Amino acid sequence: MSNTLTGLIPTLYAALDVVSRELVGFIPAVARDSNAERAAVGQDVTYHVAPPATTFDITPGTSAPNNGDQNIGTDSMKITKAKAAPVRWNGEEQLAVGHTGQYNVILRDQFTQAMRALVNEVESDLAGLYVHASRAVGDAGTAPFGTAGDFSDFAQALQVLDDNGAPITDRQLVLGSAAMANIRGKQSVLFKANEAGTDELLRNGIIARVEGFDVHSSGGVRKHTKGTGASYVTDGSTAAGVSDIALVTGTGTVLAGDVVTFAADTANKYVVGKGVTAPGTISLNKPGARIVIPTGNAMTIGNGYAANLAFHRSAIHLVTRAPAMPQGGDAADDVMEIVDPVSGLAFQIAIYREYRQVRYEVGLAWGVKAAKSEHIALLMG
Repeated sequence: MSNTLTGLIPTLYAALDVVSRELVGFIPAVARDSNAERAAVGQDVTYHVAPPATTFDITPGTSAPNNGDQNIGTDSMKITKAKAAPVRWNGEEQLAVGHTGQYNVILRDQFTQAMRALVNEVESDLAGLYVHASRAVGDAGTAPFGTAGDFSDFAQALQVLDDNGAPITDRQLVLGSAAMANIRGKQSVLFKANEAGTDELLRNGIIARVEGFDVHSSGGVRKHTKGTGASYVTDGSTAAGVSDIALVTGTGTVLAGDVVTFAADTANKYVVGKGVTAPGTISLNKPGARIVIPTGNAMTIGNGYAANLAFHRSAIHLVTRAPAMPQGGDAADDVMEIVDPVSGLAFQIAIYREYRQVRYEVGLAWGVKAAKSEHIALLMG
């Protein structure tokens, strides 16, 4: 029974062709390590991280410069989820479909839905890392890019990354549907082919690269609901570069992901990494306070927002593997791993022959990590 899945390969790859073109923006934008090796929930996975490239001045000479060496770094993260989506048919159902070829069409669509469910959950987990952003720009509750010809939202997100020392190459911007609608509907300069240098937005709705960002669209962009905290003031002075800020007097919750400002520093919108439910110490995400925040300084929690994200690719990591199997295998008649050639995700496909029915299973194990908050900026909408 070792070849029972071989005949399904065309159907599986047809399903991948559909899934890989869904509106997922985070998966192609982050640093990703995906292969068909197996891993279990809780397992640490070590992966390689290439450093940013450096440039040099070209000087003609008799031989090539003696440069190009790099220290290839490593990082590790845990596999936090291993999930599967099932597809099952019994003999009577297959007979009811008949022999017109519709079975393979329906089966392809079922595999498409199974893979889509897994892809969307990975996308949602990546989108949930917005709580690790360094600082925020934009107006909560107002979709970015709403003023025609105004690229301030690009510029402000770039400024945060610049101020925090993020590499200038490989910067990513993942936007929700409202921000994308404003770009497509109001930023006409981007779809004037003679000004934009391409007709991709006009013809195909593809924005590609703008202001140094590779722009992506995602249906997984999260909505943040602010905490209930009010009337909090600082207890003691906080120096520039410090993340922990003691709060007194106030009441209510300050949540991870809340955007806060201080009376002495209204120019910077800080993202809370660790909150409180009563007076105590909150932690701002790195690099912490930009200026000295004095004692007795009032803190204001901003309104809820849509969490569009700007980041350097290396700041957010995704590791995917095939789910673990016991030594010698389980009751599956056959198991194969297929890698989506577009997204790079490796899915595990298993077939279980049961009593008068057959059950397929599409599985994936993964973990996500915000590796460097300093290189992540929140563009509120």
